[in-house]
Amino acid sequence: MAPPTELLARPEQSSAPGSRAMGRLVAVGLLGIALALLGERLLALRNRLKASREVESVDLPHCHLIKGIAFVFNIFHRFGKGLKFPGLHSFAPDKPGGILMMDLKEEKPRARELRISRGFDLASFNPHGISTFIDNDDTVYLFVVNHPEFKNTVEIFKFEEAENSLLHLKTVKHELLPSVNDITAVGPAHFYATNDHYFSDPFLKYLETYLNLHWANVVYYSPNEVKVVAEGFDSANGINISPDDKYIYVADILAHEIHVLEKHTNMNLTQLKVLELDTLVDNLSIDPSSGDIWVGCHPNGQKLFVYDPNNPPSSEVLRIQNILSEKPTVTTVYANNGSVLQGSSVASVYDGKLLIGTLYHRALYCEL
Repeated sequence: MAPPTELLARPEQSSAPGSRAMGRLVAVGLLGIALALLGERLLALRNRLKASREVESVDLPHCHLIKGIAFVFNIFHRFGKGLKFPGLHSFAPDKPGGILMMDLKEEKPRARELRISRGFDLASFNPHGISTFIDNDDTVYLFVVNHPEFKNTVEIFKFEEAENSLLHLKTVKHELLPSVNDITAVGPAHFYATNDHYFSDPFLKYLETYLNLHWANVVYYSPNEVKVVAEGFDSANGINISPDDKYIYVADILAHEIHVLEKHTNMNLTQLKVLELDTLVDNLSIDPSSGDIWVGCHPNGQKLFVYDPNNPPSSEVLRIQNILSEKPTVTTVYANNGSVLQGSSVASVYDGKLLIGTLYHRALYCEL
């Protein structure tokens, strides 16, 4: 009979190789699961970006590019130029942003840049979303999402009509505004804003998008109260308000949806319905006379982030009528493969005239 010490030693000698083999199997299994998850997330991201979609042209007869504008991002009767954003192509990376005004009542409207009051840091001005609010005394306030050095602020200006200038009143910063995309003003210092990401760090933003965490939200801001009023978006983007001030519309760009939310007296929001579309919906403009929603869209989001001058990002403009009805009417008003207009982000209509802005390209003016 073997000594007790030998009997105790043999199981240890024979089990060591088996333990190592089992450990390797577990490691290989975990690696396989991780690779499968990464592959599934990559495929899902391509689908969210509509990476394979091509657009068929829908032309308008009376259109021309606007002189004096290299690129326009957002429009609200007045519009901002010069957005620079991590991951997006820029034709003028060193040029600061600005605010321009265009009178669509003119026979041949042209863009004029508004002078901004002294003391405001123009060198780092990087405008994004824009909104206006007209007070009871007819004072016009302009709200601008700004990304100075890729940070997040909201700038509030007063429009001086006699001088065609902007007087800077206030810079808003808040921990609940980590990644502001767009804004809709509801008072002289009050607004709803979308956060397209939960994080402000660029790497964490990419990770959040890749993993499809749905942590984007809508925030209500006032001098006395700041709160999250809607959440669970893939990437909350454009935001606007109905002409009767009863509903807030939010574009979820990567989910291809427009959310209709009811606004309450305490400024909270409750979701009423979701309109699903087959394109990446960016900014929303409202026709005040009809309540129709005009949407600047990206048919293929991958082309925005992987810019190829030989295969540029396309453009698409949708008109949505009767969005509160069971079957809203969705019409493609304009579409182009990028040969004329690249990366349409916003469309605004006034008195039969349409102005289309882009992420980093030109602006198009059309008579409907």
